[in-house]
Amino acid sequence: MARRKKQRVRQKGKISLSRYFQKLETGQKVAIRPEASLPSSAHLRVRGRVGVIEARRGRAYIVRVRVGGQFKRLILRPIHLLKLS
Repeated sequence: MARRKKQRVRQKGKISLSRYFQKLETGQKVAIRPEASLPSSAHLRVRGRVGVIEARRGRAYIVRVRVGGQFKRLILRPIHLLKLS
């Protein structure tokens, strides 16, 4: 059974502006963490995966992620991405 997209009680309805406007560099590693309070979020199949920033497209980023046995390119807004060191 699939888990529902759900936020903790204290985070419900809030959008972190620092995550919304964060700047990411090409080649940087990021984790995909969908923001549940936005209707257009990342697909749950790629939730928690680690990818690499390839380019910027408008306000979004192109992220290269391994799904199954192949690499896919996803176009995601920065609020759905979490920087990794």
